[in-house]
Parts: sequence; structure tokens; C-alpha cells
Amino acid sequence: MKGAGVKNSWALFLLLLTGIVLGGFIGMLAEGVPALSWLGYGQTFGLDTPIVVNLGLLVITFGLTIKITIASIIGVVIAIIIYRFL
Repeated sequence: MKGAGVKNSWALFLLLLTGIVLGGFIGMLAEGVPALSWLGYGQTFGLDTPIVVNLGLLVITFGLTIKITIASIIGVVIAIIIYRFL
């Protein structure tokens, strides 16, 4: 029984990731279409400048930026609906 819960969690994670990526892609494409430009509206969160850790021999750079758009939110909602029907 334990393996089934893990499998469902992975399925949900992959569906959410797919919804975010496809929604972001659709939002990017819709920015050029006047009637659909609202799909590309969103907010960007993250680090403006990356954090650099210099250890002498090894230099590590950390950076993360997330752009949430209306289209990616719609993609997440569709992914959750699809997951419920699985």
C-alpha cells in the first residue's frame, strides 16, 4: 500500500510540473496576440543577482527566478483536474 501513495505523489508532481511549463509556454506565446495578452500577465519572484560562494578551489553560484503567469495558474488547475480523474 505504501508504494501506491508514492506513485500517486510522483504522478501529481509530474502533472503539476507539466502544467506549469506548458502554461508558461502558452503565456509566452500569447503575449504577442492582443486578445490573449492577459494570459502572459504575471509576477516574477526570486533573486535579482545570484549568490556566489567562493571556496578557493570551488566556486558555487546559487540563483532562482520563478515567473508565475495567469496561463501557468490555469495549467496547474487543469493538471489538478486531470490528476483527480486518474
